[in-house]
Amino acid sequence: MMRRLLCWAGPPTVLAVLALTPATWARADPPAPAPAPVRVPPIARAWPVGVRPPVLRGWEPPATAYGPGHRGVDLSAPAGSAVRAVAAGRVSFAGRVAGQGVVAVRLAGTDLRTTYEPVRASVKKGDAVRAGDVVGTVEPSGTHCPTACVHWGLLRGETYLDPLLLLPPWLLHRGPSRLLPVWGVPLPAG
Repeated sequence: MMRRLLCWAGPPTVLAVLALTPATWARADPPAPAPAPVRVPPIARAWPVGVRPPVLRGWEPPATAYGPGHRGVDLSAPAGSAVRAVAAGRVSFAGRVAGQGVVAVRLAGTDLRTTYEPVRASVKKGDAVRAGDVVGTVEPSGTHCPTACVHWGLLRGETYLDPLLLLPPWLLHRGPSRLLPVWGVPLPAG
């Protein structure tokens, strides 16, 4: 009985091995290319709150459109703090969503928009804002962060991006400014 089973299993096994030769592998579809890196211009000229607020929770992109993740960053800010536009643009939304105050600004010259919540808006849809203009104040909220915070988001179309990419290095890095020597420039006579 065992001999019959081996004889019967032999040809399919040989065919399977022959099908998996290097010549067959060469005809396989190539792997999908890696996604292109996300390009976001560092156009922000101010943080949304404070000077360099602590980031309570960073951006955690979801694996799928509706998957779990964190679609922005949470910045520590006491209730009542001013919330500023990070760059020039036009207010595309100012109102309430699911009980939370939200302000959205379409950034000038880009296909990007920023969102800020929970915010009591001091602007209305259609208002032009410059970098640093106050768009509202932080509302007290205990639903998103363990302490008062602003959730700052960035979108291109319906795709969420890391809003910290908007910040140029001089706004991102902590620490003192450093003056470097300039070589080849004569000192003034004195």
